[in-house]
Amino acid sequence: MNQHRITPLTESGLLTALSVVLALMAVYLPFIGFLLVLFWPLPLIVLVVRHGLRWGVMATAVAGVLVGLLVEPLLSLRLVIAFAPAGLLLGWAFAQGWPGVRSFMLTLLAAIAGQLAAVGLLLLVTDVNPLAMQVDLLQSSFDSTLQVYEGLGMNEADLAQARSDIEQGLKMLNYLFPLVFILMGLLYAAAAYISGSKVLRRLGHRVPQFPAVHEWRLPQGFLYLFGFALVGLYWGGTRQIMWLYQISLNANALAIIAGLVQGIVLVHCLFRHFKVKLFLRIVFYVFILMNPFLAQVTAMTGLIDMLFDYRQRFAARKQK
Repeated sequence: MNQHRITPLTESGLLTALSVVLALMAVYLPFIGFLLVLFWPLPLIVLVVRHGLRWGVMATAVAGVLVGLLVEPLLSLRLVIAFAPAGLLLGWAFAQGWPGVRSFMLTLLAAIAGQLAAVGLLLLVTDVNPLAMQVDLLQSSFDSTLQVYEGLGMNEADLAQARSDIEQGLKMLNYLFPLVFILMGLLYAAAAYISGSKVLRRLGHRVPQFPAVHEWRLPQGFLYLFGFALVGLYWGGTRQIMWLYQISLNANALAIIAGLVQGIVLVHCLFRHFKVKLFLRIVFYVFILMNPFLAQVTAMTGLIDMLFDYRQRFAARKQK
């Protein structure tokens, strides 16, 4: 009886200490801190799977208090709000035996909501928008670079063109703030899912398998989203409806990213069918991502594939 009581408490203490160490390393290590903070929910995932959601919540609270005492209360609160929900819910989904895709989608929604809540908290307390601050830092960095080029005797026309392109890009970045939250949430959810599933399997737990890459099929809704976004961009741009333009711009970028993923999966299936070597595959994938024209063609192909499902058609033709 006592053994069953002590084991969760002992393991909770160890995993809580690991969370605190990861948080401190993320704060004080300048280069790898960003990578370490991605794995901050990992101890919570393990704890919830092994001992239940209640122990995970208590460990989160204790870790948050300790980090607040050692570093800064506001930073600790932002860390907990931004990352703890995704870790706790993913651990709970694993413990419930949910399918891989369903568990990942729950984690993704929790990660996006956590990022929004953390930024909202900082904006409420300090009246500072961290995303706008990053844009201002980029603007300052680009201005310093252009001044260096001007001192080296760069052509005035080229400088003016470069300055115009940078201003246009930063303005577009301001419009794409909602997409930034989605991509950040996707990154954090993927890191939590991959690291959590690997560690739990090493500990002997059964974790639902995520579908293999060649089986990925994104919803057709992204194709319709792309079409509606084009209409919204036209109406918002021609009639100066800025809120509609911004929403459509984010929807268009999200649909294109989804199409790019689907297109790369389609290319992966073709390479897999013809048994292309892994090194050549990686080189081609990088080439697609680095070449804007190829990336756009791949994204359009992926969007169309969501509707026609070329892989299923090829498989049916092969069976005949």
